Amino acid sequence: MSFMADSSDYKADKSDYGEDGKDPAGDAAAPIRGEVDMADVPVTEEVAVPTSRNNVGNRFLALVFDRSLCSKYDLENWEENGEENPLWEMHKDRVALTEDHVMWARKQNLYNETFNTDSMADIRFSHQLLSSDLQRTIGHAMCIDSPTIDHCREALSRDPIIRSLVGVDDDGQCDVSSVPLYRWRQIRDHTLRMDDGRNGLPTMLLAFDRPEAMSDGLREEVQNEHLEYLIRSEKIIACGPLHVATQEKSDPKSVAAGTLMIFNAKDRNDAIEFVENDPMAVAGVYETMTVHRYNQLDVTGKFVSENLYYPNQNTYQMKEAMEYWGYPVDDEQTKWLNW
Repeated sequence: MSFMADSSDYKADKSDYGEDGKDPAGDAAAPIRGEVDMADVPVTEEVAVPTSRNNVGNRFLALVFDRSLCSKYDLENWEENGEENPLWEMHKDRVALTEDHVMWARKQNLYNETFNTDSMADIRFSHQLLSSDLQRTIGHAMCIDSPTIDHCREALSRDPIIRSLVGVDDDGQCDVSSVPLYRWRQIRDHTLRMDDGRNGLPTMLLAFDRPEAMSDGLREEVQNEHLEYLIRSEKIIACGPLHVATQEKSDPKSVAAGTLMIFNAKDRNDAIEFVENDPMAVAGVYETMTVHRYNQLDVTGKFVSENLYYPNQNTYQMKEAMEYWGYPVDDEQTKWLNW
């Protein structure tokens, strides 16, 4: 009899146990849990982590560029007035709100049967985009899973950074219609999901099509060549076309508008060379292409384990915040958090 369903080369006739089923090492074998008799270990029934109700195939991408969304900074006359470069002012304002942004996203993602039950959008990632000289933050690209575009926009309206950039009305409401929002049809193939940081630095390409690229069939014509190029590169962390964000995913008006590609590159020159040699770019599908390095923010709140090397370091900010929000941190639904 052979056990090869898992592609391993283990066979029953290679067992370390004798015919009587006993371990040849006998009493010398190390106990499983030190000197504890397993018969004395109480049985605990584990409860499966509830799956997200928002992962229903609707994935959106919001592009929050500070300079294009906010009008409160004087980008023209600052030198004449002897003021600080407003680009640095925007950077400082964003940095000051980054913690609030992260905690908002974490709270958005943490819900169960007793807490935050009305959350209808999961923040998959929020990448803090950097200027080409890597000196300033200039915006963030945020991936959101949500059943509807309205729920997605409602979640965006509570992002502290967006509220600061766009402003709020007298009732405290934030109109996010000016925030570019797309449907992102991520390609889920395993060959296009490399580890970030493998043989390079995580980099993002935002490319937008010429208006005629869809009507003249050029994008569809080079699609297969484009995918083959990405697979052979072994650089891709995540990628897929950006589509017009219609109410329904199946709406014919939800046509391709561009491409989001996250990939590893040795440096900026390597990144530019890689995207410029993409068959989509060579064929002239894109009207604009921008390459960004970014900082990856932990918006999940799931990676908050204790630092074993520095036990005195406070690593419980997320747990303390959740307790402050009223989240039942010790209930059965929270065991997936690494306290």
